[in-house]
Amino acid sequence: MNYVYILECSDGSWYTGWTNNIYKRYKAHQSGHGAKYTRSHYPMRIIHLETYEDATEARKREYAIKHMSRKEKEKLVSGQLKKEENL
Repeated sequence: MNYVYILECSDGSWYTGWTNNIYKRYKAHQSGHGAKYTRSHYPMRIIHLETYEDATEARKREYAIKHMSRKEKEKLVSGQLKKEENL
């Protein structure tokens, strides 16, 4: 299984990524061995999670989310915007 996730960081910023092992990746982020961004913006919690069978689809979705505005991401996280509406 592949996952696309949004982390909320301690400064209120959000980080979007993808992985095939969400537990291992989240642990890496929290220990400072994840993405460069999360080393200086401590990840507090996962606020959004999507699953995909195909890694290519997960990477495409990560790219799409990273290009959303903050308002669009807020709608996605709150459930007001479904992933099918923004593909």
